Amino acid sequence: MSGGRPSRRVLLKLSGEALGGDGGFGVGYAALARTAKEIAEARAAGDGGAAVIAVVVGGGNFFRGAGAEVQGMDRISADYMGMLATLMNALALRQALEKEDVPSRVMSGLTVTPVAESYVHGRALKHLRRGRVVLFACGTGNPLFTTDTAAALRAIEIGADLMLKATKVDGVYESDPAAAPGARRYDALSYDEALARNLGVMDAAALALCRDHRMPIRVFDMKRAGCLRRIMDGADEGTLVSATQTATRG
Repeated sequence: MSGGRPSRRVLLKLSGEALGGDGGFGVGYAALARTAKEIAEARAAGDGGAAVIAVVVGGGNFFRGAGAEVQGMDRISADYMGMLATLMNALALRQALEKEDVPSRVMSGLTVTPVAESYVHGRALKHLRRGRVVLFACGTGNPLFTTDTAAALRAIEIGADLMLKATKVDGVYESDPAAAPGARRYDALSYDEALARNLGVMDAAALALCRDHRMPIRVFDMKRAGCLRRIMDGADEGTLVSATQTATRG
């Protein structure tokens, strides 16, 4: 989805750290409120307004299953704990969206009926048709799959025309810009180029899933005020990864 063409239905992938407090841990209420406001503004984007937005949020501000495995914890148990961390973030974001008068629903890959609906494909589509922002929690409901993979899967399932990945930087770089200040940013990439160059767009399984289903991905910096609304209106922010792109640097 390149510049000039508005998006009508998107899946937004947020990291847990994007909602984190000081040091990236726990819930940062200022970050939470800012994120909810960005989503509320983006929801009104495009001709006629009421764009369709779904969200997958990570849980790294509370717990990371892969990191716990390094410390000797059983990976399966650790991954389930990580899924529950995403649920806490989704519940917090739902509350923040409600304060922005944005109706929302949390749908979980795990059965946690007292606090969230279980994910059912048809029910998710029904919520989206009714103008609700749907927050997908607990990943795919299976261990050993990342929230990147969950985001790619949900984007395909809901028929999104664009998957948005919010990061700490304004796109995909040829190398880590924090370690290499002179690194150049890509304006556009193909899926195969991103995989072959190991650029860290997302994990390889998620990227391959997007490639196989021709789901375009835009990687951008969520902390830029109004960025989500501009993307929904068709702006070329960040880096676009798709089937038809060739590598171009900014």
